[in-house]
This record gives sequence, structure tokens and C-alpha cells, in this order.
Amino acid sequence: MTTTTIRVSSETRALLHDLARQAGTSMQQVLEEALAQYHRRQFFETLNAAYAEAQSDPAAHAAEEADLADWDATLLDGLDKRETWHES
Repeated sequence: MTTTTIRVSSETRALLHDLARQAGTSMQQVLEEALAQYHRRQFFETLNAAYAEAQSDPAAHAAEEADLADWDATLLDGLDKRETWHES
């Protein structure tokens, strides 16, 4: 993996160093994990905002419910509900 250098404040570097020492890992690993968590959080905040917006729009909400109902109808499409399935 290639690396690069970034500028951070002295306080940020000290915090990164302390966190790495406490975790018994490298500063790079701490930063990578923190960024991955931040990225996930941003993704879900955006997703939740879009979902909330869709829920507040009656037409969009009705379309979503219709889509879900269509997919629900396929769950056991053609299968006998009484048949037992086992993972091999």
C-alpha cells in the first residue's frame, strides 16, 4: 500500500498517538478505523435523511409500500409453506 503525509495539528497528533498507544496499534490503524467509522456514519445519516424525506411525502411513501408489497409476494413464490428446508 502506498502512503502519503498529511498535516494535522499538534493536538490531533497527540490524541492519535495516545489512542494508538492505548489500543496497542499504530497511529495509521487508528486513523483508518476512525475514518471508516466516520464514513459509515455519514452514509447512514444521509440514508436516514433520504428515508425520512420519502416518509414525509405521501406519494413517495405509498410507492415504497407498494414496492415492498410486490417483493413480499415473492418470498415463498411457488414453495410449499409446510415443507422444511435445511442448510446442507
